[in-house]
This record gives sequence, C-alpha cells and structure tokens, in this order.
Amino acid sequence: MGINDERDIEANLQIGPTDHGMVRLYVEGTGIEIPMDFDPDEADDIAEEIKAAAIAARAVKVR
Repeated sequence: MGINDERDIEANLQIGPTDHGMVRLYVEGTGIEIPMDFDPDEADDIAEEIKAAAIAARAVKVR
C-alpha cells in the first residue's frame, strides 16, 4: 500500500504525552493497536512534516 492508495479502513488516532516523557501516537482499528512513541524533538519534526504535507495538499488541484 502506498501513500496514494485508498482503503476503506476505519481507525482512531490519539496523540498525547506518556508518563515517560515521550509523545505517543496511538492508532487503533479493528483487530489492531499501534502505539508509536517519539521523543519530543522527533515529535516536533513529525509535526513540521505534517504541516508541510498539509500545505502541499492544499496546492493540489483535484480533478
């Protein structure tokens, strides 16, 4: 599956701090739970990538 492949899958995303000083992205869907922990600097980098992707997505003209 690539970034442009669409799937009909429902999932929930939770983002928050852990009690160990990490930032957790927690993805939960049918039959799957994916906890991903990042140190705060990594989380900042991810946030910047998400913002850059949002800017790029706004520039895409949908046919």
